Amino acid sequence: MSASASGQSTNPENAKTTDSQNSDATTGKGPVQARQIDRAHEVPQPSKHGMSGRVMGVQILATGAAAPDRIVTNEELTEFGYDPEWIVQRTGIHERRRAPRTCSTSEMALPAVKKCLNRAQVAAEDLDLIVFATMTPDFPTPATACNLQRAIGAVCPAMDLNAACAGFMYAMVTAAQFIKADPSCKILVVGADMMTRLVHPKNEKTFPLFGDGAGAALLGSGSDEQGIMSFFIGAQGDGGHFLRVPSPGTAIPLTAENIDSGHQYVEMDGRAVFKWAVRMVADASRRAIEDAGLTVDQIDFAILHQANIRIIDSAVENLGLDRSKVLVNVDRYGNTSAASIPLALDQAHQMGQIKSGDRVLMVGFGAGLSWGASVFQW
Repeated sequence: MSASASGQSTNPENAKTTDSQNSDATTGKGPVQARQIDRAHEVPQPSKHGMSGRVMGVQILATGAAAPDRIVTNEELTEFGYDPEWIVQRTGIHERRRAPRTCSTSEMALPAVKKCLNRAQVAAEDLDLIVFATMTPDFPTPATACNLQRAIGAVCPAMDLNAACAGFMYAMVTAAQFIKADPSCKILVVGADMMTRLVHPKNEKTFPLFGDGAGAALLGSGSDEQGIMSFFIGAQGDGGHFLRVPSPGTAIPLTAENIDSGHQYVEMDGRAVFKWAVRMVADASRRAIEDAGLTVDQIDFAILHQANIRIIDSAVENLGLDRSKVLVNVDRYGNTSAASIPLALDQAHQMGQIKSGDRVLMVGFGAGLSWGASVFQW
């Protein structure tokens, strides 16, 4: 269901039009939308195709995390007509964080980054690269990574990466390969999103789900036994219309009509995404575990994208994972998109739940539809 000012569905894919009728690029109603109509109700089968590999000799030197002070409980959402118990039963979420309107994504990420660098005792000017995973950038351009670079006083290259909820996994794989090319590198990987800016209060399918947060990890050279034992990343663009923020963009530009229609908010077919995610998490996890030459019982700890407790529970059951090895904090933060995994990673690291030599399964999945799974040996 798409979000609109009235709370009713305004998804352009529901309109029965042809490519020729939808070819006006100035309104954003182009052939891209029309081509998706026939597939609007098909749930894509998880793909077996993707990019896989192994990048050893890399270690996580330190982590950091931060979330806004403002806690929004389910009870507070009753003013919008939501039933707190329904939210818990359907999602497992009890509360989420919301950043103030005066705060940007890079500003929200700053405390997480400072914690990470302080713990590693690495100065910002010694960084060789910043990879910032986000779908809620400060501006369309320049990159949010550049704003963060300026804020911390770094002088290195800086770039954004948008793979939505799988963004941190994509960024980790990218950073690891830079380190493999030059072992002297120290690379800051950040995952941060302000998802509360992208949901409409009257959209019951999305508004209770999302929260704001940030996490960071500093990667550097490690021993031959440390690093990414396996990764499996991929995307299925044919399912992209199931979860998206249509505007502003070149396909659906920022116009008064599109703003009135609510296209600047998250549009999600929750049932389709749920079905895809349940299967994809299990499939991608199995692939990563097998490629690492391991069995499920040899995984020491698991961090799955915190989107919905039912997805996590289904994956744990399907994989046969020991529940005590799986971190869950969706109840306190909601879905924080690219921040989800680094928030959980920092929590586990600071609580001593991950030890040297542990094999950690990490899986991100979301809009794209995209996914990233890896087994990291600590």
